[in-house]
Amino acid sequence: MSQIQQRTPGQEQEPINYGDVFNVSGPLATRPIAPEDAAMMQTAETTILGKTKGGGPAAVMQSAATVNERAGLVVGQYTQVTPVSQEVVAEAAVEQSKITIGEALEAAAYSASKKPVDQSDAAAIQAAEVRATGSNVISPGGLAASAQSAASFNANVDRDEVKVKLGEVLRNATTQLPADKAATRQDAEGVASAELRNDPNLETHPGGVAASINTAARINDGMNV
Repeated sequence: MSQIQQRTPGQEQEPINYGDVFNVSGPLATRPIAPEDAAMMQTAETTILGKTKGGGPAAVMQSAATVNERAGLVVGQYTQVTPVSQEVVAEAAVEQSKITIGEALEAAAYSASKKPVDQSDAAAIQAAEVRATGSNVISPGGLAASAQSAASFNANVDRDEVKVKLGEVLRNATTQLPADKAATRQDAEGVASAELRNDPNLETHPGGVAASINTAARINDGMNV
């Protein structure tokens, strides 16, 4: 959306492409967003979700298409481009609507907000961060590092009321992650394994990190049907 907002009338412009607003690659990434594509996205989003979302894929595409059209960037050579198929547009709508790992962690901040952070939580959060970012490098001061610090602090505190809670660590998870992705079944299994290995009873906490990511993955799987 930043590129849409930064472009002003009279400024020499390049068309807003799919790669400017969506996480896509290949030929589609360099393809200008046209009004026909925006209309198909709106139809696909309504069909899949039952409505269009404010700030969702259809709204973003409509804004981009409007900018391109008003600036004359989807005329001439672009009029010969065949609109993206409705199947591609529908797939993009589904992908943009899936629950990310960061969003699942924020859900855990509410469902298990009062749970004192322990080593199993810290391990699960670290596994979630690794899968969200695709990197094994843990950022100093990041989400996983904060969770580990909280678990270490809590291990030396007897009174639960002064322990750091899961809600405090995870409430802004999406903004603390340097990258994010839609939660998958493989992500859920990896996070659950980390939580189980570090729990003295070999259990996952109801509504906790592993449970929330598992729920997100199941919902996302349902969108692929």
